[in-house]
Amino acid sequence: MGKLTISMHISLDGYVAGSNGEIDWIYVNDEIFDYVGQLTDAANVALYGRTTFQMMDSYWPTAGDAPNASRHAKHHAAWYNRVQKLVLSNTLTSRDREKVTFVSSDMLDIIAETKQHENIAVFGSPGAIHTLFEKDLIDEMYLFINPIVLGHGAPLFKGIHERIKWKLVAVKTFEGCDVVGMRYARA
Repeated sequence: MGKLTISMHISLDGYVAGSNGEIDWIYVNDEIFDYVGQLTDAANVALYGRTTFQMMDSYWPTAGDAPNASRHAKHHAAWYNRVQKLVLSNTLTSRDREKVTFVSSDMLDIIAETKQHENIAVFGSPGAIHTLFEKDLIDEMYLFINPIVLGHGAPLFKGIHERIKWKLVAVKTFEGCDVVGMRYARA
């Protein structure tokens, strides 16, 4: 049995993006990339919402080929090109291609079926994560707490109507940036 794991940067006040979707406040460095590498190395399926997929797909397929590509860019690009991608979208329904499946209906069945055999990683995609929380499909969370208060924006937790208990698995403070990584599993 696989699991579905989300990875998300979050502000101190619980937002994952500003009011206009801005994420310019998120801090990443090689140490954070290496830590997230644990998640990508364990996952063989990526799940995205439409907006995040379009952003990722415009960059990662060739990012590792650039002459000045970092070790992280090469590693993540190879992973991105290797794994199956599920994209939750009501507007990109008929453009399936190799290793990309656009899912607009039967989402729960497709995710549940995939979790039977594969580990699924979700990066960003707050709208998709809201749906996954609502449908109780998330098994693990990597949360990266950034030292900023946004005051308003897109919340991480939305559409949850009942308590969900979590167990802290690991805490990691990243040097030189004051970001704290917290890994939680379902209790």
